[in-house]
Amino acid sequence: LLHALCLMTTFVFLSTGPTVSGSLVKGEVGQNITVPCFYSVDMKHGVTSMCWGRNTCPASKCSQPIIWTDGWKVTDQYYSRYMLKGDLLKGDVSLTIVNAEEADSGTYCCRVEIPGWFNDETTNLQVVIEKARISTASPHTYTSPQTSAPGSASEASFTVKTWPSVSASEAPQTASGPCLNTSDYSEVASSLQNVSISVHRQQYSEKEVYIRTGLCVVFLVILVLGLFL
Repeated sequence: LLHALCLMTTFVFLSTGPTVSGSLVKGEVGQNITVPCFYSVDMKHGVTSMCWGRNTCPASKCSQPIIWTDGWKVTDQYYSRYMLKGDLLKGDVSLTIVNAEEADSGTYCCRVEIPGWFNDETTNLQVVIEKARISTASPHTYTSPQTSAPGSASEASFTVKTWPSVSASEAPQTASGPCLNTSDYSEVASSLQNVSISVHRQQYSEKEVYIRTGLCVVFLVILVLGLFL
């Protein structure tokens, strides 16, 4: 019975410690995020040591510590992007995350060490760092050219039209009008060939006439020379 009474007394004593309920802190990538934490500085206790750590607050100290202070100044700083910018002498021990990243999301523990057994003030805060939202600009709308009224500044704007593309399968295969089809091309080619043959024959006949004329002239010259001899 005495043992059970001691356990119950210990449990009640542990549960009466001043623990501040957790809260949610949200921010965007690239911003400086401030995770708030304060404690009261009075004549009885004054400034005191404290620490920041990742994950929920353990029974004592801070797991995965980030920063330690002795109440007046920072004594240990494990990461350069985590710092205390508040007035430590007034109990402002808020954590500032410089140039926040998505990896900074998670649970943070702020432990203020108050002298005495189980008097530490602990705060568990959930930090969520999201990617910055990129706004998409709406497309510009153009109107047809307009003429402003006399005496006012005139502005000209234009309508941009996009014609639907035509695929190769949808393109017209034949065209009407002066264009020739396949049979017309064949007839033209045949006519050109016949003209070429006739011209060649005409040139050949002209050469034959020249040769015969030349032979006759040579024969006459020989005959005249024979008569004189």
